[in-house]
Amino acid sequence: MTLREQLRGTGVALVTPFQADGSIDYTALERIIDFVIDGGVEHLVTMGTTGETPTLSKAEKKAIVMFTYEKVAGRVPVVVGVGGNNTQELVEELSTLPLDKATAVLSASPYYSKPSQEGLYQHYKALAAASPKPILLYNVPGRTGRNLNAATTIRLAREVDNIAGIKEASGDMAQCMEILRDRPEGFLVVSGDDALAFPQIAVGMEGVISVAANSWPRLFTDMVRLALKGDLRGAKHLNDRLIAGYELLFAENNPAGVKAAMSELKLIGNHVRLPLVPLSAGLQARMKDYTVGLQLGKVKEYAKS
Repeated sequence: MTLREQLRGTGVALVTPFQADGSIDYTALERIIDFVIDGGVEHLVTMGTTGETPTLSKAEKKAIVMFTYEKVAGRVPVVVGVGGNNTQELVEELSTLPLDKATAVLSASPYYSKPSQEGLYQHYKALAAASPKPILLYNVPGRTGRNLNAATTIRLAREVDNIAGIKEASGDMAQCMEILRDRPEGFLVVSGDDALAFPQIAVGMEGVISVAANSWPRLFTDMVRLALKGDLRGAKHLNDRLIAGYELLFAENNPAGVKAAMSELKLIGNHVRLPLVPLSAGLQARMKDYTVGLQLGKVKEYAKS
């Protein structure tokens, strides 16, 4: 099975649950892993930025990756996030993280530094040369401050053997369609934006790496599957129920939004590490109302397909 086939559908960018004292809550992490797999996700992404990786130590990252492999136990593929703005440090991390059971490595573009397109190309080329697993680019300019443009994405896809795909979160539909038009055969293109996943699948993407699938996996994965099958009417019916949820998830910051939703579902405690803080009280109340409404079927009608 090709990587494009393995990672087709819904991937979930796992949160890192914490105890009230800030330590990692491994009991909750196991509960989340089972919840999202039972909810239908096709693969997991551990140590993505939704996992609050900038606040995790190297030892914590390694422990979480190993724990995730153990609890997933081969049920679905696991992608490991390795990103940052220090290229040499990432090269070293690729040699020290336990990647033997990983299907691929997801790497967010360098943040803050704002490298040129040539700098982005050379950064990813260096990571690809060092990585024992295929690299998935992650373009999220709203976070990094620099767009990985379509021309650079296609250049990397065509010229660097170990670059296998991209998580595209630019929000630029024209750019997305250009990548889909020009990509080489076998190059994976998935959405990195829950709110745009439905239309992006409609124009040719293979799926999404999602935040929302942490909290509402069954509804979200059903929507993605219908869209991939070409049942756009059915997918829209489900996606319409999620639109208000997408807005709530990202109204203040990620992952505080999804952790608030997950706390209402009794999956985790509502704890993040500084500099993040939990949602404001008013937004938390709105998240509770929405989440309860989904459970009771009161956010439009959801007819299971």
